[in-house]
Amino acid sequence: MTGALVIGGTRFIGRHLVNDLLDHEYDVTVFNRGNHGNPFADDDRVDRIEGDRTNDSALELARERAAPDVVFDMVAYEPREVRAATRIFADSAYVYVSSGAAYADEAIPKREGETALEPCTDEQATDGSGETYGNRKAEGDRAVFAAAERGVRAMSVRPCIVYGPHDYTERFDFWIDRVREYDRMIVPGDGTTLWHRAYVGDVASALRVVAEAGEAGEVYNVGDRRLVTLTESVELIADAMGEEVEVVHAGSRELAAGGLSPTDYVLYREYPHVLSTAKLAALGWDSTPVAEAIDRSVADHVDSDRDGSEHAPDRAAEERVLGVLDTL
Repeated sequence: MTGALVIGGTRFIGRHLVNDLLDHEYDVTVFNRGNHGNPFADDDRVDRIEGDRTNDSALELARERAAPDVVFDMVAYEPREVRAATRIFADSAYVYVSSGAAYADEAIPKREGETALEPCTDEQATDGSGETYGNRKAEGDRAVFAAAERGVRAMSVRPCIVYGPHDYTERFDFWIDRVREYDRMIVPGDGTTLWHRAYVGDVASALRVVAEAGEAGEVYNVGDRRLVTLTESVELIADAMGEEVEVVHAGSRELAAGGLSPTDYVLYREYPHVLSTAKLAALGWDSTPVAEAIDRSVADHVDSDRDGSEHAPDRAAEERVLGVLDTL
């Protein structure tokens, strides 16, 4: 049995990864601070070590206690954390969760090893803000490359926007809730915006596949193999819920009537963000059909208390926009 240490492991992607590893007969240990509820507290198949991943001594203790064959690093947000982990776990395979945000160029699609990465200054490396997230993830990738040159079996996985059950970001929940609550809803622009997404279960399986078959020093994009536009996403949500919904497209001028802009809507992006997933697929990985992934996401949303309201434009403002469009 392969021993896996998951740094993180109780929220969203990490939670799905632990389940995927268990399904494939891994011996799993999670390492985290315990700030979030542990969904595996009653599962005797999962050991837990409490500690702060920013403390090197705590990571060294986890290495001694778990003796992992592979380490999955779910919560490395600063490059120094990747450098420390690849040094401490130099005798294990190491899989770093990076991000599609690490890409600097707006290529379609963005390809591993071809599309340029974001730069990262010393100040950005420890900034901690959303504005430098891509810079820090790119520098984490470079730390993986450096570790591989030292002989560490270190690899990186770059997801795009992740969605699915237990998504605490509630980005996709915003759109599910809109379909659930209203029979007319605004989709900004002409509805064809493309922001590549990845179903969370597929991200989990991608991490495992890369650990098993990936090459040291390599990076693998992960995302749905079939892309859908924002309008298509809404229609698939409606199908999953058995709802009828009228999609109303509104451009910048129409949205301005309600004091809104297209960028007020989560998952709207003016220019397409698309990742090539061919390299990962060559390892034998595949993604869940999009309709099935959305069905699962909708079912989980209905059973949760998530509504995506933190992302929501004010509905009264949308009603003003709809009123203006009805007069045209």
